[in-house]
Amino acid sequence: MPDAATLHWPFFRDEHRLIASAAHSWAQTNLSVVEHHDIDAACRDLVTKLGRGGLLKHTAPGDGVATLDVRTLALIRETLAYHAGLADFAFAMQGLGAGPISLFGSAAQRTEWLPKTRGGQAIAAFALTEPASGSDVANLSTTARRDGDGYVVDGEKTWISNGGIADFYVVFARTGEASGARGLSAFIVRGDNPGLSIVERLHVIAPHPLARLAFKTCRVDADAMIGTPGDGFKIAMATLDVFRTTVGAAALGFARRAFDETVRRAAKRELFGAPLAELQMVQGHLADMALDIDAAALLVYRAAWAKDQGAARVTREAAMAKLHATEAAQRVIDAAVQLHGGDGVRSGHPVEALYREIRALRIYEGASDVQKVIIARSVLAGTMGK
Repeated sequence: MPDAATLHWPFFRDEHRLIASAAHSWAQTNLSVVEHHDIDAACRDLVTKLGRGGLLKHTAPGDGVATLDVRTLALIRETLAYHAGLADFAFAMQGLGAGPISLFGSAAQRTEWLPKTRGGQAIAAFALTEPASGSDVANLSTTARRDGDGYVVDGEKTWISNGGIADFYVVFARTGEASGARGLSAFIVRGDNPGLSIVERLHVIAPHPLARLAFKTCRVDADAMIGTPGDGFKIAMATLDVFRTTVGAAALGFARRAFDETVRRAAKRELFGAPLAELQMVQGHLADMALDIDAAALLVYRAAWAKDQGAARVTREAAMAKLHATEAAQRVIDAAVQLHGGDGVRSGHPVEALYREIRALRIYEGASDVQKVIIARSVLAGTMGK
């Protein structure tokens, strides 16, 4: 969970400290064992438990939650990631999948779906990535053409989290109002919608429900569109502005767990007649790990605070948080594996699991190199033409 000292930084209010404590207590009770032999069933079970436990209410407005609070989302993700990567995944995808509806949905859309996603009664998915356009959102090729009183969606999406188990997908498609980013729109497509099929289930080193989707003459009603025609790029970027920061928070949770496991190991394991912790080289590794963790926490909660203060966009801050936190967590976890010796690569050991979990975070919701481009363009935007 978040370090006690971190929670007293000026980014947080008392309500955040209470939420972090409640999330930690819930995780201790519910995440001592998370089965991975049937990932689909495990994720469904986790979504149900997260809903019943009240944690999912923070992923969408309603039920006493006035608006999305990024600090709350980040604190919960950090806590869940510390205890179980799959629980963090289940929580995050509910927020990301419902995010476009939370931020831009009509009253009818919000009424239909948000109580279900908050309660853990409907699984959400965010379908943006395509085989030929991952981070280059403006060039996606899935189309949605107007046909009578609805739209017909054709195309393919891939690497879709919750693919195959989602009750609905927010699908981004080209409606052609203009070229590039200005011609995209977003639609709610039910998981059992005719014309939608699961072409392939994708298996990765840290198992999660992932799939490649195909849309073939997939008809949706006009009121399935979120916002207005041409709003798709804006909706996708605004949603990622909120949830990209929380990816950094999940990485922070992974890093804290690896660090705690390593500190315990260094205190108990003896080498050459003394605890590992007495070796200066080991102390140097621990110092580097602690520094990486604190720097990541500062960037993550700076970005979350800025968004919660009402900033229209926090693209640069979120990119910095996501980039540094995920790269730093990779370093911390790699050091943890090294300091655990053979146990660090033993299947089922916590740091071995963390080593597999962290790698994907440096890719999804914008790979590290893409975050560097975003940051650089932000820097250059203030100097070009001077």
